[in-house]
Amino acid sequence: MTALLDVQDLHIRFRQDGAEVHAVRGVSFHVDAGETVALVGESGSGKSVTAMSAVRLLADSGEVSGRVQFKGRDMLGLSQSALQEVRGNDISFIFQEPMTSLNPLHTIEKQLAETIELHQRLRGAAVRARVIELLTQVGIRNPEGRLSAYPHQLSGGQRQRVMIAMALANDPALLIADEPTTALDVTIQAQILELLAEVRRARGMSMLFITHDLGIVRRIADRVCVMKDGEIVEQGPTAEIFANPQHPYTRMLLAAQSSGSAPPVDDNARVVAEVQNLRVWFPIQRGLMKRTVGHVKAVNDASFTVRAGETIGIVGESGSGKTTLALALMRLVGSEGRILFEGRDIARFSNSQMRPLRRQMQIVFQDPFGSLSPRMTVAQIISEGLGVHAVDPSVPRDQLVVDIMREVGLNPDMRSRYPHEFSGGQRQRIAIARALVLRPDLLVLDEPTSALDMTVQAQIVDLLRDLQAKHGLAYVFISHDLRVVRALSHKIMVMKDGDVVEAGTTDDVFSRPTSDYTRALMKAAFGA
Repeated sequence: MTALLDVQDLHIRFRQDGAEVHAVRGVSFHVDAGETVALVGESGSGKSVTAMSAVRLLADSGEVSGRVQFKGRDMLGLSQSALQEVRGNDISFIFQEPMTSLNPLHTIEKQLAETIELHQRLRGAAVRARVIELLTQVGIRNPEGRLSAYPHQLSGGQRQRVMIAMALANDPALLIADEPTTALDVTIQAQILELLAEVRRARGMSMLFITHDLGIVRRIADRVCVMKDGEIVEQGPTAEIFANPQHPYTRMLLAAQSSGSAPPVDDNARVVAEVQNLRVWFPIQRGLMKRTVGHVKAVNDASFTVRAGETIGIVGESGSGKTTLALALMRLVGSEGRILFEGRDIARFSNSQMRPLRRQMQIVFQDPFGSLSPRMTVAQIISEGLGVHAVDPSVPRDQLVVDIMREVGLNPDMRSRYPHEFSGGQRQRIAIARALVLRPDLLVLDEPTSALDMTVQAQIVDLLRDLQAKHGLAYVFISHDLRVVRALSHKIMVMKDGDVVEAGTTDDVFSRPTSDYTRALMKAAFGA
């Protein structure tokens, strides 16, 4: 049987400033009709570049050699007009971040209609009918009511469904999905994977699925190609690869899940922070007089305690109130209820009263690249807070930077470099170093591992464990990744629509969940 997509001895080189980067080296694989093949590997392994070469969507500096055939046609030799016919018609793409793929200035209807009009030559009412049909197929509720919505008015899962609808608009033979679920909650991720599997079965479509998450591969792929440093180091049927991996790198990926459990906390450990009956409601205002007509109930009646050396994991989907709760604890949003920090009720503290406490409560954000200034060196980023809080002026700042970089596993010799010169995992270590150089008592970690490869995730979890044991830090750990939460947390609080639906020790919540919502989260995360 002739393969739908056949890639043989693919080499991709990029030339920049006179230097050559050999990004893909002799890659060969195929995708048969109706089959799902997964390209697996860490960031920088060459997965996306390999997929992009199938329709020649590489930068001008890219040089491609080898053979790429689709339906027996030589893709590397096609004219631009012939390529345009293939792109969007026979081969469609779904990308990782729909907010950067969808036009923020156009409605959902206009963006879907544009695809249909360009490739199917439909007009008027026929286009709108097709748009509604596609939105219905991908599970958008009340599709007619969503036609005039803009991307920012949809949730992450809804935006990804719109991207899938656009990709399916012209009934492609091959769908290339590039990390389409990485930034989604576990329940939404499960829904998107199920949707893609249903679409593939219903249409007899083939899929090339790019991911770093082997848990997803097990669910969706027929065959797996494992990539490392631009090469495929192992490939075969999914069940066979998982049961008997041959290459050391594949075995490392399979073993890279965050595992273990948090060590016990001393019964006499001091309480660092305590929240009692916390409520955060944002007013909804209408009219010229800005009258309050209702409230967005972001957090309702939340209570928890975290001690030195202890981690409380806050779990829930996007919009559940996790981050709002943490920001209220940090006194970065207004709230009602009691907030005790080191025994003092800070709920009504003014900004000037809070300023001396800021050093003791720090936060690490989800996207380190977005939270690090691109115009500052690593040394400047890490040391900035030292000047703001006048930390131990007797010790040279550069020495403090060197010490904390060593502590988080970074080479101090790189402190004069800028954030873009580091990998994602290294940037997250920089963000952790910036927080820890102030020697805080409380560290809020807001999805600090969600954008990282599995191996890097495991490294960051191990680092956080070591730092907590060494310094007796109290962590408030926010995540939708239940594997990471279980590995790091002593206690867990599950949130949904602003309400705390379940709370308890990690062992109790995972082994004996009492809420249907918690059970649904676990089923989505672990497939059990």
